[in-house]
Amino acid sequence: MDVRRRRAVSVGSVEAKPNGKSLVEVDVDVHDPIKASDALPLPLYLANAVFFGVFFSVVYFLLTRWREKIRTSTPLHVVTLSEIAAIVTFMGSCIYLLGFFGIDFVQGFIARPGHDNEWDAEDDIIVKEDARAVPCGAAIDCAPPVVAVASPKPKVPVSPPSSEEDEEFIKSVVAGAIPSYSLESRLGDCRRAAAIRREALQRMTGASLEGLPLEGLDYESILGQCCEMPVGYVQIPVGIAGPLLLDGREYSIPMATTEGCLVASTNRGCKAIYASGGATSVLLRDAMTRAPVVRFGTAKRAAELMLFLENPLNFETLAVVFNRSSRFGRLQSIKCAIAGKNLYIRFSCSTGDAMGMNMISKGVQNVLDFLQNDFPDMDVIGISGNYCSDKKPAAVNWIEGRGKSVVCEAIIKEEVVKKVLKTNVAALVELNMLKNLTGSAMAGALGGFNAHASNIVSAVYIATGQDPAQNVESSHCITMMEAVNDGKDLHISVSMPSIEVGTVGGGTQLASQSACLNLLGVKGANKESPGTNARLLATIVAGSVLAGELSLMSAIAAGQLVKSHMKYNRSNKDVSKA
Repeated sequence: MDVRRRRAVSVGSVEAKPNGKSLVEVDVDVHDPIKASDALPLPLYLANAVFFGVFFSVVYFLLTRWREKIRTSTPLHVVTLSEIAAIVTFMGSCIYLLGFFGIDFVQGFIARPGHDNEWDAEDDIIVKEDARAVPCGAAIDCAPPVVAVASPKPKVPVSPPSSEEDEEFIKSVVAGAIPSYSLESRLGDCRRAAAIRREALQRMTGASLEGLPLEGLDYESILGQCCEMPVGYVQIPVGIAGPLLLDGREYSIPMATTEGCLVASTNRGCKAIYASGGATSVLLRDAMTRAPVVRFGTAKRAAELMLFLENPLNFETLAVVFNRSSRFGRLQSIKCAIAGKNLYIRFSCSTGDAMGMNMISKGVQNVLDFLQNDFPDMDVIGISGNYCSDKKPAAVNWIEGRGKSVVCEAIIKEEVVKKVLKTNVAALVELNMLKNLTGSAMAGALGGFNAHASNIVSAVYIATGQDPAQNVESSHCITMMEAVNDGKDLHISVSMPSIEVGTVGGGTQLASQSACLNLLGVKGANKESPGTNARLLATIVAGSVLAGELSLMSAIAAGQLVKSHMKYNRSNKDVSKA
């Protein structure tokens, strides 16, 4: 391997860097350059040229040969003598070029002249070298230049354990003797288990979790239902938009988000709706779905089961079997789809105030067990076959609905459009047609005929303990705008066929999320009329989306979008001084 400079290295004294890093000085002799290559009896530049030429020549030869083999359907692993020679030559040239440019080039870059006392943050090396070519004299220090190498960086500081017993647990987790997931069951203290897991994680990774809160969360409340192996929790600010006047009642909307301007924009939409007399909502459907996939030996047999399931005479029997799983789960309909000998069965049922995924899954399992008696050749492939469809954009949800299907509308008065929204009715109607309808159609949108419904849905979902992943189908929305009352006022509506929410179970029971549900008046289950709270929450989500759509569309129509984001969504800190 060729080396352009031979260095005689000796360790010198230790020097302290102003920033606190300790440095070890190393003396380097750079006064013996090599002018010829060690690989060939040629000058260095000619040797490099030869190896470059060889490298690219063999690469071109091999690519040409392989292309010819592909064209003639010749196996690539069958090689000729010339190809073997080319491969060997290719490897040799690679070794030379990597050795020359991959090692010495980096060394030369680090120790390049002309950088007096320059600190290289990537390599932690200070080069102290005088670039001027000055002959030795009495007043000149002719000692070899010094390279100072930083000492190893200290490990991330870790907080001491609270007791010797905790220290033993931490060491056992680090060593792998105790699985991290078993700490809660071993200790019987969820808070202590989280602290031990957190400390063990810091020691294993060498990364600090400072800034991730540990205190302030009831770890008992998340055990077995919200999160496994916790080491802390993430803080998300919660803002309030409103009041939203919906169906004659006022609601203050909690929105958990880190996006500036979102709450302010939704709040402006609420103000415009309130000033115009409020919004109204209609709940069209309330049915959670689950669709298992089963397989038969033939398509004919799969069709027989489909006809059996969709026969109205059999529905009552199937409903009795399904409803045994829960006090609140009630089977509403069954719809089937066949793909060859595979049958997809989409069950729809009401789920009370729960979002209902676990509830309906139990009912579906009951029906499958029942069907196995009359169809013993039925092979259940999976309890979910994606014909449901959960947490994925799907036309079946857009057309048939899933969860709660809601339409929310309002008539915004002309003076409100001008004074509050700073635009006019004609501009909003035109923008909605070209953006939300035509633009989304040009993009091939699936349920995305809106401005930013998912923004509001996600913020309300996180604040109220819903499943954030179900924002995918819950944000299916079409926004409509039309001039009414002789073109003076604006009629705006949002149609959302698959809002999936619940007020019991999951994250709704956590203290923060429970407080937000309580703010809306939908906390927990409605004992007098099961399902009322969840349905009300769905209409509030739709009303909030209506407010958000109205405000954002107005900002775009008035050319205020960028200006407002610069005001609310930008830091005022001077980053140049950071």
